[in-house]
Amino acid sequence: MDIVRRDLENVTVLELSGRLTADDGSGRLKEQVTSLITSGRKQIVLNLARLTYMDSSGLGEMVACYGTAVKADGKVAIAHATTRIQDLLTITKLVTVFDAYDTEPAAVASFGSQG
Repeated sequence: MDIVRRDLENVTVLELSGRLTADDGSGRLKEQVTSLITSGRKQIVLNLARLTYMDSSGLGEMVACYGTAVKADGKVAIAHATTRIQDLLTITKLVTVFDAYDTEPAAVASFGSQG
């Protein structure tokens, strides 16, 4: 899995590409989010447009990222979840946990003027 970081004012976008699984970069996403939050970047969008596959381990890592952000008064939003990932979030009832948006601009805008 590859992660590309972009900072848009007070929101950080992490573009994920490839596979988010136990075998493909396990823990890297959580490390990146923890590092962002430690440095004060608490509003994070995970852009999943280029993510080709995610298993239960990858889903667990996203949940861990969410928990880390919430504990620090932050937020993680999702943009461009594929149909398969949306289905996975629905089946696991995590659709009620994550704020998911069809586009990255909508996910970024969801933070409003929070700082």
